[in-house]
Amino acid sequence: MMEDVLTFLQGNPTFSLFLIIAAGFIVGNIKIKGFSFDVSAVIFVALLFGHFGVQVPSIVQSIGLVIFIFTVGIQAGPGFVDAFRKKGRKYVTFAALLVLSALVAAIVLMYIFGVHSDMIAGIITGSLTSTPGLSVAIETTNSPNASIGYGVAYPFGVIGVVLFVKLLPKLLRIDVNEAFRQFKSADDAKTEEVIARDFIVENETICGKTLRDIDLRRMTGCTVSRIQKGEEVEMASPDTRLEAGDVVRAVGTQHDLEQMELVIGSHTEKPMLLKSDFIIQTVLVTNKSIVNQPISKIQVRNGCNAVVTRIRRAGIDFTAQPSTTLKFGDKLTIGCRKEDFEKIAHTLGNNSRALSDTDFLPVALGITLGILVGKVVLAFGNALEMNLGITGGVLITALVLSNIGRTGPIVWTMSSAANNLLRQLGLLFFLAGVGTSAGQNLVSTITQSGVTLILVGAIITLVPLVVSIFLNRWFFKLSIFELFGVLTGGMTSTPGLAACSSMAQDETPSMVYATVYPIAMVSLLIAVKILASLPM
Repeated sequence: MMEDVLTFLQGNPTFSLFLIIAAGFIVGNIKIKGFSFDVSAVIFVALLFGHFGVQVPSIVQSIGLVIFIFTVGIQAGPGFVDAFRKKGRKYVTFAALLVLSALVAAIVLMYIFGVHSDMIAGIITGSLTSTPGLSVAIETTNSPNASIGYGVAYPFGVIGVVLFVKLLPKLLRIDVNEAFRQFKSADDAKTEEVIARDFIVENETICGKTLRDIDLRRMTGCTVSRIQKGEEVEMASPDTRLEAGDVVRAVGTQHDLEQMELVIGSHTEKPMLLKSDFIIQTVLVTNKSIVNQPISKIQVRNGCNAVVTRIRRAGIDFTAQPSTTLKFGDKLTIGCRKEDFEKIAHTLGNNSRALSDTDFLPVALGITLGILVGKVVLAFGNALEMNLGITGGVLITALVLSNIGRTGPIVWTMSSAANNLLRQLGLLFFLAGVGTSAGQNLVSTITQSGVTLILVGAIITLVPLVVSIFLNRWFFKLSIFELFGVLTGGMTSTPGLAACSSMAQDETPSMVYATVYPIAMVSLLIAVKILASLPM
C-alpha cells in the first residue's frame, strides 16, 4: 500500500507539489505555546517527501525563486534608497561581519578536524546556501570535493537559518506584535505628519505680491491650497495676489508651518469658508501614461485649476511639490472646482480596479533582464571573477526598475495585492522545490559523509547566527525586524527571509535583505577564495 502511494506521488509531481503546499499550510497553522512555523512549514514537509523519493521538478524551484526575489525587489525598491541612505553603512557592516565570522569559524574548524581546503570551501557555500559561491569554489579548487562539501552542509544551511529565525523572538523574549507596534511608533515619530493650517496675512513686505513672486514653497516647504479674501474663497494659483487680512490655507509638516507663520503672519483657528463649488477629494494615480511625470506637468496638461496638497505613497503622507514625480498607486489629495473634478480624475486615472490588475509583461521582462544581469561576469583584477547569479541579478534589477518606475509604456511597479499574490506563489514553489531536493539525500549524506563534516557545516551555519545576537545587543542595536533582514541577507538565505517575512507585518526585513544581500554575496565569494588558497 505504502509503495503504491509513493509510486503515485513520484510519478505525479504536479499533484505532489500542491499536496506538499497544502500539508505545509496545515502543519504551519499548528501553534504550540504561541509558536508556529507558518509558511516555513512547507520546507519541512518537503524534506520529508524528498526523503521518500518524491521530487518537485527543479524548474519549479527556479521559477518560484525568480518570482519571489523579483517581487521582493519591486516591493522593497521605493524604500531601498531611503533605507540605504539612513542605515546602509550599519546594515552592510553588520552583514560583512557575519560572513567574516563564518570565515573565521571555517578556518578554525578546518585545522581542528583536518578538513582539506577544497572541501571546506564547498562546505561554507553550503552552510550559507550560496550557489554562486559554489561556482567560485569549483572553479578555484578544480576539485569535486567542493560539490561534496556543499551537498553535506546545504540541508542544515537551509533548515538551521529557518529554525533560528523562527525561534529568535523566543530566544530574545520578544513579543513580535508588541515589538512591531513600538517599531512603527518610533518610525512614525521620525516621519512628520502632514497637516493643514490657516494663516492671516500680516507681513507688509509680501502684501501686493503674487504667490509666484513670494515663492512660499521654496521658503517654507508648504503648499498653499486656498485663499480667503473677505467673504470670498478662491483656489490658490501662482498669479494670486496677497493682501493684508487675507487668510491663507497651507499644508505641510509642523516645521514647515512654523516657517509659514514667520513669513505670512499668525495662524487662526477660525474655520475658513468653503465655497459650494469647491471640493477636496482624493484621487488614485492609475493612468500609466503620467507615471514618472512631475505634478507641474500634469497641472498644465489637464488645463484645470487644481492644487495637489499632499501625496500618500507606501503608507506615508508627504507634501506635494511641483517637481514631485508621480508613481503608480499614489493617492493624491487635491482641491478643485466641482466642474473640474471629473477631468482631473480622468487624467490621473482614479481607477481602483486597475490597482488589482496585474500586467505580466513587466514581470516577465524584468525577470528576463535580471537573469541576464546575473550572468554578467564581473572581474576584480586577476584575483576574483564572479557573477551575481540568478538571485543577485534578479534582485538588483528589480530594485533598479522599481525606482525607475516606468520605461515608455511599461510600468514596473505593481499593486500590493498583486505583488503579495505573486510573492506567495513564488515562495511556495521555491520552498517545495528546495525542500524535496535537500531531503532526497539528507539521510544518505549523514551516513556516508560521517558526523564530522555535517558537524563542521552546522557550526559554520550557527556561528554567524549566534554572533549576530551579541553584535546587535552591544553594537548595532537594530530592531528585531531589521535584524531579520540582516541575518537572512548576510546568510544569503532566501528560505530564511520567507520565515521572517511571515512574522513581520511590513516590508522592513525585505528592504534590509535587499540592502545587504549583494555585499554579503561578494564577501562570501572572497571568503571562498581565501579558504581555497589555504594550505591543507
